[in-house]
Amino acid sequence: MPKADVYAAVEARRDRLETHADAIWESPELALQETDAAARIQEILREEGFEVEAGIGGMETAFVASYGDGDPVVGTMGEYDALPGLSQQRRAEPAPVEEGAPGHGCGHNLFGVGSLGAALAVKDAIDRGDVEGTIRYYGTPAEEVGIGKGAMVRAGAFEAVDAVVSWHPGWYNAPGKGSSLAVDGWTVTFEGESAHAAAAPEAGRSALDGLQLMNTGVEYMREHLPDAARIHYVITDGGEAANVVPPVASAEYIVRSPDRDRVEEISDWVERAAEGAAMIADVDVTVRKTSGIYGLLPNHTLGDAILETMRDLGAFDLDGDADLAADLRATLGDVSDAVAALPDDAAGEAANAAMFTEPIDDPEAGETGSYSTDSGDVSQVVPLGRLSAATWPVGTPGHSWQAVAASGSVGTEGMIYAAKTIGGTLYDLLDDPDLLAAATDEFEERNGDREYECPLPDEADPHDLVNR
Repeated sequence: MPKADVYAAVEARRDRLETHADAIWESPELALQETDAAARIQEILREEGFEVEAGIGGMETAFVASYGDGDPVVGTMGEYDALPGLSQQRRAEPAPVEEGAPGHGCGHNLFGVGSLGAALAVKDAIDRGDVEGTIRYYGTPAEEVGIGKGAMVRAGAFEAVDAVVSWHPGWYNAPGKGSSLAVDGWTVTFEGESAHAAAAPEAGRSALDGLQLMNTGVEYMREHLPDAARIHYVITDGGEAANVVPPVASAEYIVRSPDRDRVEEISDWVERAAEGAAMIADVDVTVRKTSGIYGLLPNHTLGDAILETMRDLGAFDLDGDADLAADLRATLGDVSDAVAALPDDAAGEAANAAMFTEPIDDPEAGETGSYSTDSGDVSQVVPLGRLSAATWPVGTPGHSWQAVAASGSVGTEGMIYAAKTIGGTLYDLLDDPDLLAAATDEFEERNGDREYECPLPDEADPHDLVNR
């Protein structure tokens, strides 16, 4: 039962994997600052005999680890960056560990380590002679700012891999068969002339006026955008004192749409709005692109293989954290809208559960979700299978304090489940040439004649994009 041996190999490493996931949770690091998390994962991979190449795409915390020899080459990906301002204790009430500090609101402490467990289990299968080929682990930083994987693709890191299987924490177990929103990110800075706002306003030119005029323009744009398109913005610098004409003002903008070409059209419009606002306010403006990603290209062949592995595993039970899961679920209030998105039989079970761990098919298959991920760039260049694993209580939104608390406690069981699912599916790809060929055929059919062009600013240093 070689595939069962993959599950057993993950289980045998359970304590070690949980220890590392907890350690990364306890020391959350922001995008491209994930030095401790990346080093921790690399150390384990080296100990297990993987060859590790770090510094991919000019990012110290990006790396590729390989084990085995020859074809086929399959891989998995791990993320480990945290989110700013989401520090939270392992409690069912808002309680930061450190006020204003980062936290793992997307469960990337689980993500990176769960994928690691899968890679190590497949390595064991290669050692036993159950399968032949190469397993790769891609350490992918800076997902939360939409930079890491695009920069790695641009550097050629995914050119010699046949298929990738990855995951993301969530609140149910399902393959990913839908798409996501493409994104552009921008920083816009207006520069004017400082002056006393009462004594000599005519001597000043307000950078804040330019910014407010631009945001007014963006609001008027919304009426003429497709329903699925989104523009978000936040003012990051609006001046220091009300009686001083602000000489500098800046904001960050995000443009989203299911279609990459439409994102670029809207981004051009946003840029023209900035130029027009600067003209009206008689100030200067600098528009700087900071991120760009594609939507996901789904692969149902890999999705079906993932679902088959999930059904082979069945549901899982929580350990001693069951009470905390129930308490966290209670803090969410009414989650009926989220539960209603599931199939009827699953929705009925999830409605009264703290954690819902039965495997289901993707409730968003064929649809475009209202989220974005730089995994979309990987899916444009190689067949990518994705899955969600239940690491959070039912209905938990990502980027919430509840997600942070669960990622440091109840989520580890879902992480182990994800490791087994990814490991089992990668085993199938190495063991069954027809499955890999079918996934490749679907990838080529969906891609058609399109050629991938990295949407990040040309030759930009990723660190400059993060430090915007």
